Amino acid sequence: MRKEPRQARSRATVEAMIEAGARILGDEGWAGFTTNKVAEAAGVSIGSLYQYFPDKLSLIEGIRRRHLDDCLAVMRRSQKEGRPVMQFVEALVGDMIAAHSIHPGLHEVLLDEALSFDGLRDPHSSFEAEYLACYQAAVATYRAQETNANDYTVSLIISDAIDGVIHNAARRGMLEDPDVKNELVRMIGLYLSAGGEGPTG
Repeated sequence: MRKEPRQARSRATVEAMIEAGARILGDEGWAGFTTNKVAEAAGVSIGSLYQYFPDKLSLIEGIRRRHLDDCLAVMRRSQKEGRPVMQFVEALVGDMIAAHSIHPGLHEVLLDEALSFDGLRDPHSSFEAEYLACYQAAVATYRAQETNANDYTVSLIISDAIDGVIHNAARRGMLEDPDVKNELVRMIGLYLSAGGEGPTG
């Protein structure tokens, strides 16, 4: 962003622009995505939009970052103690699917069409660190009951499995398919329930 909104009114304006951009990107794809369309849909002048987003790429970054914030919010909500493993997994998968279903078509465009900043793919970003830390906490709770060196690897596998299935379901228009959710819940639930035992033989 060109500048950070500090007042409540400015933050609301930026949120309106990001929301409008997400809607247009989801409905019309990268080819139909323009800053003029976003400004009009958000009810602001193009000059106001450029105060915060100097070009299409910076607006795409804002849309992506809001999605990452939504995903982090899901992970934070999942950190409730005392839930059985399948209840935890069902809530996590359901909420993560919901976070990807806000604008049908948006994530297919973000994944396959829209340009991106390299920083958003940084495996050492603060987002990635907190995101994986939430998974590590779940692994420690449901697999071994204590933290161990293998938790990080297991958390990566679970994270990649959930993200991969959901992203490909978005590409295929299958986010609302209950079988996708049910099978993903079953797979992750069985893996988390397996405990910390490694392969034998």
